[in-house]
Amino acid sequence: MTVRYSDVLGSLRAAYDAEADDRESRAGAKSAWKLAERTAFLVRMRADGRRDLLELGAGTGHDSLFFKEEGIDVVAIDLSPRMVEHCLAKGIDARVADFLHLGFPEASFDAVYALNSLLHVPNADIDPVLASVRSVMRPAGLFFLGVYGGRSHEGPLENDDHIPPRHFSLRTDEELQSLVTRHFEVVDFHTVVMPTNDLHFQSLTLRRPT
Repeated sequence: MTVRYSDVLGSLRAAYDAEADDRESRAGAKSAWKLAERTAFLVRMRADGRRDLLELGAGTGHDSLFFKEEGIDVVAIDLSPRMVEHCLAKGIDARVADFLHLGFPEASFDAVYALNSLLHVPNADIDPVLASVRSVMRPAGLFFLGVYGGRSHEGPLENDDHIPPRHFSLRTDEELQSLVTRHFEVVDFHTVVMPTNDLHFQSLTLRRPT
């Protein structure tokens, strides 16, 4: 049976609502490589003269807060109302939304940032989600897309301890790059090795064509 994004939204929302407070308490323990990825995107935004940003799947808002404190105008969305509450408590403009219903006019943002959020979008709907993201970006806007992958997989992961279990769509490097090039130009692609499992982190900086 084909899994659709609408099929997994309820379980994802429940899983992240249940974890929101714990995730907030652990937010200061972000890995050095994640901090480096975030900073590199900020540097690229500044070099490009980009001034506003939409974060997709913002969680409790610590990355959004980083960009805001660096002078970027930030809007954050998350599927989880509890996650959005944590964002709002930090003074972030945050809303509950999903990736197919972003709720913004076309060409609203200079940049989009999505760290480990689009890996929950099933293969059947990743194309329309990427088109949705592209639609809210200004021409030549930048999109940071970071996900775990390296092998093909669709469904829950055996080591996922969330309740209810979350849906994951993992893709090989070739599969992921093939998907994104239907909608964006690739500015940079590299991977980060994960020493504790068989996956690696796939880092993509993309540009909306003019």
